Amino acid sequence: MKRICYTPLLWLFMPAAFAQSVPKMISGAVKDDRNDVIPRATVRLLTAGDSVLVKGEVTNADGKFQLSSLANGTYILAITAIGQKRFTSVPLTIDDAHTTIMLPAFVLMPAKNIDLKEVVVSAKKPLIVQEIDKTVVNVDAMLSSATSNTLEVLEKTPGVTIASNGEISLNGRSGVTVLIDGRSTYMSAQDLTAYLKSLPGGILDKLELMDNPPAKYDAAGNAIINIRLKKNRVGGLTGNVSMGYSQGKYGRSNDAVNLNYKYKKINLFTNLGYTQEKTYNLDNYDRRFYSPTAELISTVDLKNNLLNRSHGQSINLGLDYAASANTTIGFIVNINGGSGKSNFDYTSKNYDAKHQVDSIGAGKTTGNTSRTNVGTNLNFLHKFSNSGRELSADINYLTYRSETNQSLQNFVYQPNGALSNRTDFLYAIPSLINIYTAKADYVHPFKNKARLDAGFKSSIVDNDYIAQYYDVVNTVSFIDNAKSNHFKYHENINAAYVNSQKEWKRFGLQLGLRVENTQARGQQLGNEAVGQSNFTKNYTGVFPSAFLSYKLDTLNKNTFSLMAVRRINRPNYQLLNPFVFFKDQYSYTSGNPFVNPQYQSRYELKFQHKQLLNMGLSYNKFTNVIFQTTQAVDNIFITKPENIANGYMTILSTSLSISPRKWWFVNYTVRFLHMNLEGQVYTENLNFSTNVVRFEANNYFTINKNWNAEFSGYYASRDLNGQTVTSGMYQLRAAVQKKIWNNKGSIRLSVDDLFHSWIYHNRSVGLKQAEYFQTSKSDTQRIGFAFTYRFGKDTFARKRRHNNNASEEETGRL
Repeated sequence: MKRICYTPLLWLFMPAAFAQSVPKMISGAVKDDRNDVIPRATVRLLTAGDSVLVKGEVTNADGKFQLSSLANGTYILAITAIGQKRFTSVPLTIDDAHTTIMLPAFVLMPAKNIDLKEVVVSAKKPLIVQEIDKTVVNVDAMLSSATSNTLEVLEKTPGVTIASNGEISLNGRSGVTVLIDGRSTYMSAQDLTAYLKSLPGGILDKLELMDNPPAKYDAAGNAIINIRLKKNRVGGLTGNVSMGYSQGKYGRSNDAVNLNYKYKKINLFTNLGYTQEKTYNLDNYDRRFYSPTAELISTVDLKNNLLNRSHGQSINLGLDYAASANTTIGFIVNINGGSGKSNFDYTSKNYDAKHQVDSIGAGKTTGNTSRTNVGTNLNFLHKFSNSGRELSADINYLTYRSETNQSLQNFVYQPNGALSNRTDFLYAIPSLINIYTAKADYVHPFKNKARLDAGFKSSIVDNDYIAQYYDVVNTVSFIDNAKSNHFKYHENINAAYVNSQKEWKRFGLQLGLRVENTQARGQQLGNEAVGQSNFTKNYTGVFPSAFLSYKLDTLNKNTFSLMAVRRINRPNYQLLNPFVFFKDQYSYTSGNPFVNPQYQSRYELKFQHKQLLNMGLSYNKFTNVIFQTTQAVDNIFITKPENIANGYMTILSTSLSISPRKWWFVNYTVRFLHMNLEGQVYTENLNFSTNVVRFEANNYFTINKNWNAEFSGYYASRDLNGQTVTSGMYQLRAAVQKKIWNNKGSIRLSVDDLFHSWIYHNRSVGLKQAEYFQTSKSDTQRIGFAFTYRFGKDTFARKRRHNNNASEEETGRL
């Protein structure tokens, strides 16, 4: 087996191992006008013709730099340092006759009208940066981020959509895996939604969007969104404060404090966040039931009104310690918690075939929830000299504890208003999840732009879920074991991967292979009324990935990429719990222990022109599609997950980033999707095909050095989610910012969903002898106000003349 897997890799690296070409490099040093070396100066290597960036480097503690593994060509060096004038070199030519250029020290002159004791760094980051394997979104460039929580920031991110049930999609692909600082959350969609709502947008640094993740990442999910939290590297104490408030029908606040202290070998950082919100959801249903001959039997008009109040706190503490010049050890503790109260009311009217009122229903549910999430991480990074070889490792322990209590009342009235039936019951739902993960990654570069990555990961998830159901008679509670549930789930995933890369003058190739073995067991503990049941699953998946790129020109302006990957979507452990949960007397949900993983194969062709134009055409094939199916039993809708279909999706995506004027920057993204699903939902055949268009327009305006603004819009045509078809809808957003206090502070004003047009209009497909129509409205129209302030000195601190001490080299590698 090993010989089969590694033979292609040996062929790939044989040219690198036996190449006889001499490494080509440019080296030198940077000093100031007092002949003091300048560490941490930025050295960029540009092509001489059009100043396209080839690679960059930062000078070490001695002010030295070295740019290696260069191709033949003519270059220039652009050198910048805080408090110094920019320096641009004369053209430098690298060829087979001049393989190494050792330059004398460059002397930078001090910038005029700048106090060298304190230089304020103010640079505006672009919102979107396209990199080879991902799209990076700088959250600070999104003006409304300070008035939003993390889920809302994601919703405003180009390419990301949030469904009404909280499911996250990226560029038309659902089943997205969300990482926090590169670490999996292991949460259900509902728990993840609550967690992201508790994180203020002010603690976010950037979002990394990966359509086609390489083999290094877990094979789970159709795409990956990696949320990076803020962490500064500047010496001394630095930080920022963000306070945001928004008002729709109800008020909402999002506040954050970020602190960083760096001294010699130690870097301490923390993110503190607090959120408080009150929201509503208003749903109107029109449900219709038919005979086998398609004659109308009855209808139900159902109105649901949900009101939520919640608050959450998050604390993220971290320490990086430079144990040596090449070794860094880190420790992170994350504590996230919150509590909430909910009030759910519904009213209904049942009509017979002649549309005469048959009965009237009403109900009320009050609930209290609390949760505490604690995560700890120990990480290690060792760099083997300056060769580029490195070894990293992570150990994580996470525990998620939640408690939910609900009190439900259902009433049924006769058409004349007389009470005919009443039921009262309680739910007590505690749950505990313990997660253990360990992983290690090794990077080994070769000559001539070749590299080999390898690693392994092991994770264990233990879930203990209890749902106790109580009937209430005259205020006295009696447990109903037939409707109660105690479900335990254990899952162990062990994975290993190898990933190889090689670059030539115009071609680039990356081949990866990841193997994952999943062992799972579920157990429903029995009681006096319900027998014990269990299941086991053991399967191994092989997930190859291949990326091929070709540069159409030597200046790297135009690039074609071809990629192919295989991914998996495992059912969430709560989806495997067979427990039946009552929402109202017309709507039940349950899990399904027999749901199998969903697999996807993706093939994509992409074209990129600088940072201006990105185009992609992909074909996605799905097998064992996991659907939330709905079955009508009498006048009750029962929803549970099933593997019911195979299908495919074709996506054509185009993103254009241009600046029509010096003060105006725009980003347009349009996606055309064609979806087709074929399968069977219970006894009904599902053969659904649709075309979807999604359009995003983001405009950014620089009014003057202290004022800037943004205006954006999003449109989505009709879409399919499970057995629900959603009609087209749109929303508009706007924001303005005023910088204050020498750009260290800002005041922001934002408006979301300007015309309150983000309203879901849904209808069902594939229901046996039934159909429904739904309108869903929530508190999306909001006006927000935020204040941000950055403190601490982003300064150019002049080094002592004799600065070649141990800590300088170590802290420079943090």
